[in-house]
Parts: sequence; structure tokens; C-alpha cells
Amino acid sequence: MTRIFARELVHRRLPQIIGLYLAAGWGILEFSDWAVAHFEMTFPLTDVVVAVWLVGLPIAAMLGWKLGGNGGSAAATRSAESSAKSIAVLPFANLSDSPDTEYLSDGLSEEIINSLAKIEDLNVVSRTSAFAYKGRSQDVRKIGRELNVASVLEGSVRVSGSQLRITTQLINVADGYHLWSERFDREMEDLFTIEDEIAENVVRTLRVILGENERHALFRLPTQDVRAYEYYLRGRQFFHQSRRKSLEYAREMFKRAVEIDPDYALAYAGIANSSALIHTYYPTSEGDVERADEASRRALQIDPNLPDAHAARGFALFLMKRLPEAEEEFERAIELDPRNYEAHYFYGRTCFQQGKLEEAAQRFEHAVAAREDYPAAFFAAQAREALGRKEAALAAYERALRIAEKHMDLNPDDPRAATMRAVALCRTGRLEEGLEWAQRALAIDPEDASVRYNVACLYALEGKSEEAIGCLEDAIDAGFGSRDWIANDPDLASLRDHPRFKALMSRL
Repeated sequence: MTRIFARELVHRRLPQIIGLYLAAGWGILEFSDWAVAHFEMTFPLTDVVVAVWLVGLPIAAMLGWKLGGNGGSAAATRSAESSAKSIAVLPFANLSDSPDTEYLSDGLSEEIINSLAKIEDLNVVSRTSAFAYKGRSQDVRKIGRELNVASVLEGSVRVSGSQLRITTQLINVADGYHLWSERFDREMEDLFTIEDEIAENVVRTLRVILGENERHALFRLPTQDVRAYEYYLRGRQFFHQSRRKSLEYAREMFKRAVEIDPDYALAYAGIANSSALIHTYYPTSEGDVERADEASRRALQIDPNLPDAHAARGFALFLMKRLPEAEEEFERAIELDPRNYEAHYFYGRTCFQQGKLEEAAQRFEHAVAAREDYPAAFFAAQAREALGRKEAALAAYERALRIAEKHMDLNPDDPRAATMRAVALCRTGRLEEGLEWAQRALAIDPEDASVRYNVACLYALEGKSEEAIGCLEDAIDAGFGSRDWIANDPDLASLRDHPRFKALMSRL
């Protein structure tokens, strides 16, 4: 935390600003001493100058902090971001005979991204941006320039029985030369060791200095059984897709992982989060909250210091309306891992549901910084809009639109992403295109309560009250029943006085 604050001080050029202020004050003080002596003044000029100087110091510091954050040219900012300690981990190519092993190549890439992202002094491109290049044949230097990084890690995975071959190379974007490369011909049981070696070589090659907590997090062994880990990676592959069947399949994979290794805390957190998301998006399912509650408690029993376990526990408590306890769990997860996406994102939802819009906006921003994901980006925009910050909301909607488009390049049949894409298009002035995407979302999954709710929000924003309430009625009939969310959702503000809306709220 101290290093982050110190880096921010330097970024905002506060030491230079304070130094200039002190130097200027000293010069004025010297001049006042000379003037008093030269003109034989009886007025205490020096004392007044000192008093004004001291009073103005905190004011100068505050102004310097505020203005310093916006200082510097865009080119200088880009140059700083594209420092030697920045990297994009591209999705590893699956060279196995069976496409079913793609979970391993994707999972390996994601795990390396997650590990490196925990390092404070290393800028790591998000999974969403990196995976947008999956399957593309492009020059690595071009990709690096587009992602504004100085280095790119790429590789391939081939599985044959129990044999595993992984090739990887770290490339300098500036000249295209290899900074480091390696080929691993090992048994499948050596997968953890290979991951550690890749991460360690990246850290060493880029000359990144690790803190003790970062080193512990980077080389933390998730399970002792590589078979359980394989099921976990399969689960993660489908967890990123918000379709109901994908989330159910992800949960099944996490369950198989804990059947093999009953002490696999991270897999229990996966079960809890999958169950909680199924309940959130598809609330007609039964028993999902209980599953999230049980699995999150088990994850914490196994590993009380696992950030993901605390985040999963917070999410489950949030769904059980135990909001103060949920916030405590989210705070603990963030304390253990300040870049934990789930903790920030679901903490933001907790705040939003309570009408704490300022804090919700901050939490969603932290979530986007941790992982470039379209739900967090969308809700960050929505919170700013509800706060009346039109310019900030517009910029946030444009960012959410870009992220949703990247996501849908990989997941074209994600109805929830399609609805958020539709809303973002309308909020950025592309009304016809937005309404078209709303219809596409309904066509992808006409039975999805969450999709119908989001389309209702879109119609409400565009003044189509009857269509909005019709979609909202369908959403509630399909199982969407979060009264607190509906009551605090700014997108529905235009419907508050409508008799049909009041009747719906009475039903809930």
C-alpha cells in the first residue's frame, strides 16, 4: 500500500510542486526581510509572510495532488505505461490432436496472467484484451504495440497421453527479439512446476522485484493433484461464459475437482461463485444459495487466508441479505489481495443495491482495474450516470462498449453481454444499433429473466414505457425477483410513477 501511495505521489509530481512552492516562499521571505531592513518598516511584514506561507502549504499540496493527476502529455503517459515492466500473455495455442484439451492451453495462459497480475510492479494486460487475439495470425510486435506493452509472452501446448510439451517465448516488442524461450517436455504431473518456471523466468527477465507476499502468492500450490487441477481449469474455461448451461457445467467441473482433492479450497470457491451466479442470473433455480453458502464456508475452513474464499463467502452472504457480514468478507479478501476482481465487483453490487452509489462506482472501477470485464465496466458507468456525472458516465459507457465487444468476439452467444452492449450503444448515441442488439439478446435466449430485465432497462431509458414494463413483467414472471435492485436501479427512474410499475413492486 505504501509503495502504491509513493508511486502515485511521483506520478502526480507532488514532490516537485511542493519543492517549487517552498522555494518560492523562501525567496519571498528573503525579500521581505530585505524590505523591512531597507525601508525601516515597523509593520511585521515577515511574520505575515510566514503565516501566509504556512497556511498556503496544505492548499498547494491539495491543488498539486488534484491537478498533478491530469498533468503530462498523452505521449508521456503512454510511454510510462509501455515501460519495460509491461506484458501481454497471449492465449497459448493448442497443438494437441484433440480440441477437447483446449481447456489446458487456455487455462495455462489464464493462470499465468492471474499470477503475474498479483505483482505490483508489473503491468499485465487483462485476459479479455489478450484473449481477443486468440486464433489470430499476427505479428507479435504489432500485437504488442496495439496492447501498449513492451513484451509479449506466447506459447503452445501439446498433450499426448500423460506426456506434456509446452513451448513458450518472451518477446521484446521493440525489435521482435526473444528475451527468453524454453521448451518443457515433461509428465502431466509436472504442470505446476512448469507454470512456476514460466512465471519465475518472466519476473527475472523483466527484472521485477517481488515483495514477500507477492512471492508467496506467485508460487502458491493450489492442489497436490494435477487431475483435480485439470478439472478446475475446465471449470474456469466455462465460468467466463454467463450462459446457464456453461455455469452449471463449470460448477460440475469444480465439484469433480473437490471429489479428487477434498481440500481444494479454490475449487470450493468456484462451486460457490458458480452457484451464486446461477442464482443471480437465473433465479428460478432452487438450492443455489444454499450451495453457495455451504461451498464458501468449506473453502474458508480449508484455507482461511485464501482471498478467493473470502470473496466467495462475501458473495454468498450478499445473496442471503447478510450485508454487513458480506462487506466484512469483501474487505478481508481485498486486504489479502488488493486486485481480487470478485471481491471488488460483488462488493460494488452490494453497495449499489443499498443505494451507496459513490462507493459502488469506486468498487466497480477497482474491479475493472483488476480484470477488464464487461459487467464491472457497465455498472461503473451506470453508477456514474445515477450520480449525475454525465461526461464521466459517457466515457465509462464507451469503455464498457469496447470491453463487451471484445468479450462477444470470443462469446458471440452471450445474451447478457448482448444486452449490456445494447444499453451502452444507446447511451453513447447509437440508438438504432442499440435497439437492434436488444432484439438479438432476446433472440439468443428468450427465456432468460436477466436478459429481459436488461432489455426493460433499455426501453425505460429510451422512453418506451409500455415496452419496458412488458419486458419487466416477463422478467419477473421468469423469476427475476430482486426488489432492492429494481428499487435502486436508476435505469428504471422513468417508470417509478407508472401504475403498472407500482403494481409490480407490490407483487415483489
